[in-house]
Amino acid sequence: MQVVVPFAVDAPKTRLAPVLSPAERERFARAMLEDVLTAIDDTRGEPTVLSTAPVDLEADVRVDERPLSEAVNGVLEAATGPVAVVMADLALATSDALEALFAADGEVVVAPGRGGGTNALVVRHPEFRVDYHGASYLDHRAVADGIGARLETVDSFRLATDVDEPADLVEVVLHGGSRSRAFLEEAGFRLETTGGRVGVSRTETARVDDPGPK
Repeated sequence: MQVVVPFAVDAPKTRLAPVLSPAERERFARAMLEDVLTAIDDTRGEPTVLSTAPVDLEADVRVDERPLSEAVNGVLEAATGPVAVVMADLALATSDALEALFAADGEVVVAPGRGGGTNALVVRHPEFRVDYHGASYLDHRAVADGIGARLETVDSFRLATDVDEPADLVEVVLHGGSRSRAFLEEAGFRLETTGGRVGVSRTETARVDDPGPK
């Protein structure tokens, strides 16, 4: 199965600005991407990174500067078989979670994210196209219904957890892949229990400002 991983190179993860510098956000986004690629590799898949700019990776990279929906739809229009789309910020993704997604029996298979987004999907229907704006899970259900495609929803904690906000970092420290979790630990993030809930705190002297390779 063709597996596509969209990745924004410039100014990634802006909503993490309260806790990470621009250079740190670049490194963290890259660490999450590499964890996602490892999980796909472990399924014996062959991922292609659909990147907004050239990026140095061992995986195949296809540069497409168009907005996310247009770039992914370009892949779907050219496809001759099933296509999986897995977001690059699923730092908790594992091969088991992805294999369950890939094996699900549907012409369109969606792993929704928290808040109504679409974190991963498999497209087997030739007419299906994506629209990632707004509550895209609902939009994708409507698109599938409109073309008569059989839709299946995959309920997965690991695929539902995308990392966008500072509050999401606790899940990475608890459950994340080796690179993304190691980055946060190196950057001084530690688990902290307050009021019966677990969060993260940061040692302010720990900074990781080298953006690393592009």
